[in-house]
Amino acid sequence: MGNVFGRKSTRSRITEQDRAVLQLKQQRDKLKQYQKRITSQLEKERTLAKQLLKDGKKGKALLLLKKKRYQDQLLYKTEYQISNLERMVQDIEFSQIELKVIEGLKVGNDCLKSMHEVMSIEDVERIMDETQEAIEYQKQIDELLAGSLTQEDEDAVLAELEAITQGEDVVLPEVPSEPLPEIPEAEPERSLAKNRPEREMLAA
Repeated sequence: MGNVFGRKSTRSRITEQDRAVLQLKQQRDKLKQYQKRITSQLEKERTLAKQLLKDGKKGKALLLLKKKRYQDQLLYKTEYQISNLERMVQDIEFSQIELKVIEGLKVGNDCLKSMHEVMSIEDVERIMDETQEAIEYQKQIDELLAGSLTQEDEDAVLAELEAITQGEDVVLPEVPSEPLPEIPEAEPERSLAKNRPEREMLAA
């Protein structure tokens, strides 16, 4: 019938320490019940002893008080045993906590060891060196790009970066559609040709 509904049998998670703690707590509760019963009985016997003294039955009152004294000692021993049981329960529970902490430390150490096996000190140093080289290389590229741009280009790049950061589209300046004026290269030759006859006349 155990597997009729498809249930798999699971291992009990109750350990020997758990059973020991449960038994100790049960014994403690029994002693507390006994302590409560003795305390109630002592109160009744004390009241009865007072009544016997009033009735002139001193002998019976004395015998009853002796019995009460013996029960007082039992009550003290019961209190001592309860204290010992509670202390033992606390020690076992704290030991269980310590055991879990140690198991956690062991798992952590094993994890660190496996990570160290995957990556050694040499690997870390190599990665750090490669990272530093990549940073320096990128810095050189940035410096070269910065040197090839004009101030107007720098301002446009910064404006575009600001617009992207704010999530807006940047409006770049339009490229002029008209051709740039050409530099007259023949002007010096014309001036030289114009002045050459004058120089010849002066030389004649």
